[in-house]
Amino acid sequence: MASSPSVVLSSPPPTSKDGSRFIDSNYLQKQSHVPANFKWPEEDAASAQEELNAPVVDLEGFFNGDVVATENAAKLIRSSCLRHGFFQVTNHRVDADLIQLAYDHVDDFFNLPIEEKIKVQRRPGSPYGYSGAHMDRFSSNLPWKETFSFAFQDGPDKIVADYFKFTIRKDFEQTGLVYQKYSEAMHSLSLSIMELLAIGLGVDRMLYREFFEDAVSIMRTNLYPTCQEPNLSLGTGPHCDPNALTILHQDLVGGLDVFVDNKWHKVRPVLGALVINIGDVFAALSNGIYRSCLHRAAVNSHKERRSLVFFMCPRADKVVKPAEELVRKSEGGIRKFPDFTWSDLLEFTQNHYRVNETTLENFTDWFLSADRSNFKPTHFKTSH
Repeated sequence: MASSPSVVLSSPPPTSKDGSRFIDSNYLQKQSHVPANFKWPEEDAASAQEELNAPVVDLEGFFNGDVVATENAAKLIRSSCLRHGFFQVTNHRVDADLIQLAYDHVDDFFNLPIEEKIKVQRRPGSPYGYSGAHMDRFSSNLPWKETFSFAFQDGPDKIVADYFKFTIRKDFEQTGLVYQKYSEAMHSLSLSIMELLAIGLGVDRMLYREFFEDAVSIMRTNLYPTCQEPNLSLGTGPHCDPNALTILHQDLVGGLDVFVDNKWHKVRPVLGALVINIGDVFAALSNGIYRSCLHRAAVNSHKERRSLVFFMCPRADKVVKPAEELVRKSEGGIRKFPDFTWSDLLEFTQNHYRVNETTLENFTDWFLSADRSNFKPTHFKTSH
C-alpha cells in the first residue's frame, strides 16, 4: 500500500483552506535545491549518455494499403517489441495543426491557481484528475511534474469536451473540444498500430483492433518544470506502463529515456513523429513475447518540458488472455500470466502498488494470492 504523504521541502508549499499542502510547477521551479522527498536513488537518476537507435516507422504505405510496406513496418515494429517495446512513427495521419493546438491549450489548465486545480484532484483509486507530484499517493521518490488526466471512449458522447466544460468550468469548453479531437485521433491511430502488432505476431490482423475498439483510455497532459539540480531528481521514475499501448508526443526539449542493454538511452525528439511503447497489458496479450518498455523522464535546469500522452486501455471488464497460437510459440508452450481484466490491474496499481519494471509479475502474484491484504512483492527491479 502506498504510504501517506509526508513531504519535506526547503520552504512551505501552498496550503488550502482545510490545511492540506499542494505542490505545482510554479512552486517546484522556485526551489534552489531538490527537497529530500524528490531525490531519487543514484542508480535511477544517473544521466543517460547514449542515444537510443530505435526504428522510426513510416506508416504511409500501411495507410495506402501497400502490402509490402505494411509487412516491412510490421517487421520493424516486431524487432523493437522483441527487444525493448519502443519505436516511433511518422506519416501517422494525425494533423500537425491539431497537435500544436493541443499544446497551445496545455497551459490553460496548468496556469490556473493551485486552488482551482485541486478542485479536480485525482480521487483515491482513480487514474483521472489533477496530480501535483503525486503527493496524494506517495511520500518519497516524488516526480518533478504535474499532470492532468481524463477518460476517453470513442462514440457519440463527447465525454472529454463535457468533462472540461462541466467539471472544470464553462470557459474551458474550447479546450475540451480540442482534447476531444486529439483523443479521437489517438484512438484511431492506436487501432492501426494494433493491426501492425498483430501482423508481427502472426495472429489474425483484426484480433487486437476488435479487442480495443471499445477501449476506455486515458489522455494525459504533463508539465515538467525546470529543476536546479536535475541530476538528483526525475520527472517520472523508471517504470513500465501498466496499460496496453502508449502514444506520446514530446516537445523538442527532450527528456525521455529508455532502458536497453542494461543502461539508459536518450530518445531524441523527431520532428513530426509520435513515440509508441508497449505496456503490460499488451505484454500479457502476447504471452510475454513482446516486451513492456522500461522508461523514465529526466528533467533539466534550463527549460520546462511538456508532453501529451494517450494510454490505450481495454474496457474494464474485458478479459486479457493471449491467443492460443502465441502460447504454443512461447518458451515451454505455457501461459505466463493468468486471465485478468483491466479493472483487476487498475485496482492493483492504484491501491496496492507503485508501478515499476516488475508490476506485471507482482500483480500476477497478488492476483493469485489467497490473502491479498497481506501481499508482499517478491519481484524486484534489476540494478540500473
